[in-house]
Amino acid sequence: MSDFRIEKDSMGELKVPADALYGAQTQRAVNNFPISGLTMPPAFIKALGLVKKAAAQANEQLGHLAKDKSQAIQAAADQVIRGDMNRHFPIDVFQTGSGTSSNMNCNEVIAHLASTKELMIHPNDHVNMGQSSNDVVPTAIAVSNALDVAQNLIPAMHTFIAACQAKAQQLNAVVKTGRTHLMDAMPVTFGQELNTWASTMQSNVDRLSDALKRVCQLPQGGTAVGTGVNADSRFGALFAEKISKLSGLHFTSMANKFDGISTQDNIVELSGQLRVSAVTLMKIANDLRWMNSGPLAGIGEIELPSLQPGSSIMPGKVNPVIPEAVTMVCAQVIGNDTTVTVAGQSGNFQLNVMLPVIVYNCLQSIDILSSGIKQLAKQCIEGFHVNHEKVSESVGKNPILVTALNPVIGYELGAKIAKKAYQEKRSVIEVTKEMTDLSEQEIKVILDPIKLTLGGLEKE
Repeated sequence: MSDFRIEKDSMGELKVPADALYGAQTQRAVNNFPISGLTMPPAFIKALGLVKKAAAQANEQLGHLAKDKSQAIQAAADQVIRGDMNRHFPIDVFQTGSGTSSNMNCNEVIAHLASTKELMIHPNDHVNMGQSSNDVVPTAIAVSNALDVAQNLIPAMHTFIAACQAKAQQLNAVVKTGRTHLMDAMPVTFGQELNTWASTMQSNVDRLSDALKRVCQLPQGGTAVGTGVNADSRFGALFAEKISKLSGLHFTSMANKFDGISTQDNIVELSGQLRVSAVTLMKIANDLRWMNSGPLAGIGEIELPSLQPGSSIMPGKVNPVIPEAVTMVCAQVIGNDTTVTVAGQSGNFQLNVMLPVIVYNCLQSIDILSSGIKQLAKQCIEGFHVNHEKVSESVGKNPILVTALNPVIGYELGAKIAKKAYQEKRSVIEVTKEMTDLSEQEIKVILDPIKLTLGGLEKE
């Protein structure tokens, strides 16, 4: 038997692998774009399947597609949605900028699966009915990103927030040296630090949730340029209802479909929020690395879980591998956002022509952020131990504690005390007792570290 079969399209005949479920247009794209070996993400392929199923349901309800053909298309689309057909989506990410090749890939696979001897399903006339690649691909981009953020990234962030809050509850009374400019500053508690990380991550949840309101507005029904040619005027709104039920996420029909076809501004905004999340995560991961540094010559406030040997030459060395991996995730996401930003500018007249690279980079950012955040929560936040002895010693010797004496002894004398305490490696309490008329008990009350973390002056 031959390894190939002959398929036809409007440009003629060509060979297609015998076992391939796609047709001529997909094969032409495979031949034309042997560029990176990167194929479209599974989440995007799933979204294409959802689009085709919702479109078949809408077209059937509107009376444009016979029930038997609609059901056949829906059954085939279900296989695409489940990921069973991913190997039949071989087209490179770096393809035609509209993503037409990927849309036709999906049309051909579904038509092949849905067709029988008794029922012929055409990829354009039936699977793509009332649609254009120019509204299908932006819609699939929106659907895939919205689902990935809602189902993966935001839950990962909630996991991280919960881990920080639980750890903060354990360490609320443990005082440590605060730092500004990487230099000793007024004391804070571990609980305050952890709750701040939780609060910062919650802000990212809020930003992403707000961006999703716009991402979930779909241009489907605008067809080629936004006018809706060849689509029922009721199709867009009905399609949004159908895909909402299929996906479990609320989508609406975009009021101005020219907007969703000619621009990718909503996805560019989402990518920007992913970048902000990466910046947050980079800061937290680096804080953990500094706090864990040492164990003897660094800060050494905490000990992260030992996960693997850290050196091929230095026995016993253990490195903060999870924070390091997460910082690389953050760098990748920030770079991806730059790509999405440049691609978002490529909306010439009625169509953006960098759609595949937009969805590839956005989905990658969502996926690696989701995994990185969960690993940081599980492997670092939940598992680190405080070096109480070192933390307590550092707080006691911190000359900046003298700041709390400013209202009593003034800034100038306070500066002299701090300088002497630092130079002589003595405690602030001891030096203050020598240089002021305050009793040791009065000094201890004023410089009580836990009170200093509460802020504000007490009024009698």
